[in-house]
Amino acid sequence: MALRRFPAVVLTGPRRSGKTTLLRSAVPRAEYVLLEDPDIRGRIGSDPRSFLESLRPPVILDEIQNTPRLLEYIRTQIDTHPRKMGQWLFTGSQEAPLMRGITESMAGRAAILQLLPFSMAETPKVSLLRGGFPEVVLRPQGRELWFSSYLQTYLERDVRSVANVRDLPTFRRFLSLLASRHGQMLNRSDLAAPLGVSVPTISEWVHILEITGQIVVVPPYFENFGKRLVKSPKIYWCDTGLACHLLGIQSQAELERSPFLGSLFEGWVATEILKSQINRGLRKELYYFRDQQGLEVDFLVPQRNARFWSVEAKASKTVQPAMASPMIALGRSASHRDTRRIVVHRKAQTGTGLTALAPGAQAMTLEQFVSELTAG
Repeated sequence: MALRRFPAVVLTGPRRSGKTTLLRSAVPRAEYVLLEDPDIRGRIGSDPRSFLESLRPPVILDEIQNTPRLLEYIRTQIDTHPRKMGQWLFTGSQEAPLMRGITESMAGRAAILQLLPFSMAETPKVSLLRGGFPEVVLRPQGRELWFSSYLQTYLERDVRSVANVRDLPTFRRFLSLLASRHGQMLNRSDLAAPLGVSVPTISEWVHILEITGQIVVVPPYFENFGKRLVKSPKIYWCDTGLACHLLGIQSQAELERSPFLGSLFEGWVATEILKSQINRGLRKELYYFRDQQGLEVDFLVPQRNARFWSVEAKASKTVQPAMASPMIALGRSASHRDTRRIVVHRKAQTGTGLTALAPGAQAMTLEQFVSELTAG
């Protein structure tokens, strides 16, 4: 649809999430140009007009954030032929720097789309240990080598191009340390101390991970329920497979024994919610609730007509009515809101499990929950 309605389409998302493959399959006749090639970047730097004149749209310009100046010249091309749709296709793995260039040069001319790694709705091969990156899903036996190579490429390309990170070994340790805080509230001082860096440095590094699509920052819900609320966001890795790799979890047996199983499953639920919103063209809206008395609900998901879903994520395969207690307690403070309360859990090999946990609360396997999300 975007290809028929806009002269340009911008597809953002983490490196290796399948952006280029998607565009090349959607527009197979499009010319392809990788803008990480130093020779091509040199040509653009010295003579951008000649470079553009050598192209025959439609054209895919991969990793456009490497040559943001080019967008100004493409805008001129679009304005010369405003009725030609789907001619300029851009990908970018650094969302914030790319968006600045798009906002300045392509306002009203480009559709902005995002692509995250595969969701469970797209393929049943996505798993907690494997994650959703297409190449890992396709070849799970090479999982560890792929993630090691991915991190090295990410450090050398994205991190160094976004910010002047001089100490890459410390930044690499920061990635593993942040993985151990997966699903926790962001405490910059707690991260800075063991690494021997400043709190502003931690803030910069978290920002790098966010704009390159590696982490999801979930803010606290902002509505006043008559309680004193916690204001710090929670941090999740965007791909659970990468998080498992950073935590040194290499097998399903290790995952089952890991103290991080619960937080990893919680993060999996979070990313499936966000992927369902993105894939349906909706705005990303995901929050958590916690007050200073310790009442916490994993996720609040706004819905139409001022409704919302409250969601508890439990890695257990056995659900208990007590798991719904935080959502019911919160519901007493939000009685004016129409709320659906759901406990999401892992699927057992045998048995159907509970569906009704308590009045106004129900249990669902993650597979059932994703089906509900997809149905809207």
